[in-house]
Amino acid sequence: MIYNGQESGRYRWDQLMKTEKTHFGTVLEINAQREFEFEDGDKTDYRIAGHQVDAKWSQDWGKWMLPPEVFGELALVVTASDEKSVWSLGLIRITADVRHEKDNRDKKSRLNKFGRDNVAWVWMDAPLRPNVLLQLPESIVEDILDHPHGTQRTHRLFRATADMIVHRNIVATVGHQLDPQKRVRYNGGSRSALQPEGIIILSGLYHRQLAEDLGIAVPLQDEYISVRVTPSTDATGAVINGRRWRRARPDEAIDEPAPIIEEPRRGDRNS
Repeated sequence: MIYNGQESGRYRWDQLMKTEKTHFGTVLEINAQREFEFEDGDKTDYRIAGHQVDAKWSQDWGKWMLPPEVFGELALVVTASDEKSVWSLGLIRITADVRHEKDNRDKKSRLNKFGRDNVAWVWMDAPLRPNVLLQLPESIVEDILDHPHGTQRTHRLFRATADMIVHRNIVATVGHQLDPQKRVRYNGGSRSALQPEGIIILSGLYHRQLAEDLGIAVPLQDEYISVRVTPSTDATGAVINGRRWRRARPDEAIDEPAPIIEEPRRGDRNS
């Protein structure tokens, strides 16, 4: 939501403006309350199971800013790394012995070492869905984004990310145009363009079984994965259009186009 990649083309934390980075904490608070239906707190963000709880986000581990209204109450501390694809969330009661005393006008403070060591972690380095543009070498990302046309950028994306999970938000970021998912489909999309190279693009909404049969990562409903395939001469692989196909080896030459996979009806935005 903060990257807003479809309109801005951004995909990294350091591309955000200072005000957007600050606003991220508010976005986290709002969406957590919307998802879990927490009650409003009296002086904190939430009331959870009868307790006053204040949500605190920091991009840098341990640097949560604690205002006076959370002193004596519970803080829900959250951090994450898009580069490492992990996130953490914990709880700690903000007493005098867990925080630094700071002499400033807003009276805010941070956890001291004792406080940081005594956070009760509900999740620690839990998996965060990967941002594939941060997993690729910078030179390849530059090559993907270098083309002036969104359709060609999408082709380059799926060519470069074979066997890697690609979230549909990344497709929107790279396509940088209206209805970016259309650029994935046949009839001019990446499925058509990459078919001669032996590449199929599977949707987590419709092709999970094919991904399992091919022995690759299985995408979730809002994810894709591309894979180079070649005809199978034994019982391994997946049956597509009555013929068996397997994942091609990285150094294996492709002798014939990829099969056409079943695609949902035209106009389905989740295809």
